[in-house]
Amino acid sequence: MSRSSSFPRRAFLPRLGAGVAGALAALGAAPKRLEAAQSVQDFKPTRHPQDDWMDAIPGKHRFFFDSTTPTGAGEAITFASNFFAANKSGYGLGDSDLAVVICLRHWSTPFAWTDDIWKKYGAPLAERIQFKDPKSLEAPNVNVYLSKEYGMQLPNRGTTLTAMAQRGVHFAVCDMATRAYAGVIAGKLGGNTSEIYEELKAHSVDNVHYAAAGILALNRAQERGYTIAPQV
Repeated sequence: MSRSSSFPRRAFLPRLGAGVAGALAALGAAPKRLEAAQSVQDFKPTRHPQDDWMDAIPGKHRFFFDSTTPTGAGEAITFASNFFAANKSGYGLGDSDLAVVICLRHWSTPFAWTDDIWKKYGAPLAERIQFKDPKSLEAPNVNVYLSKEYGMQLPNRGTTLTAMAQRGVHFAVCDMATRAYAGVIAGKLGGNTSEIYEELKAHSVDNVHYAAAGILALNRAQERGYTIAPQV
């Protein structure tokens, strides 16, 4: 055999060995990857009675709108309204066919409370969440998302939380934040934090469910089959 013909063969053998070794390594790793994928597929989250209200909402499709800011609360209302409208025009589905939850947590939490709360505690609440009434440019003395009077001045475009509740929307509210706001109010105006906390909860909008934390409601909703809208 000539030198010219034997050289490529000798060079090929190490490459072949490396290729076989790589293939064997891959085959050895494959069962581990399959095992991990199977583990994920077999995972079933534990269900807790605190979250059963999410399953009680009737609907063929489930959507959870997460909000964490004053503007986000209004945008969540608009996006939920669009979800209803598009399902009606595109699929002929009615409100009862859709299970919709809007989460009010972090700086959107105070919009879960009625005008009575905003009239009494609007100043410390507005200061804490850095929000001003778009009409007066001062601290609101009403829950602006319960009013139709603001129109295009707010991202909900005049659609109120009450109107959404009437369509079957439910609201997941952060209890952790509620306790924190009660402390803020007590610190600014005086009073007992625990009593203010109970007062806030007693003056909630319709269809409210308090979760231990808003982020838990987000997690539990996903585990119960809700599509999660991007945080606003």
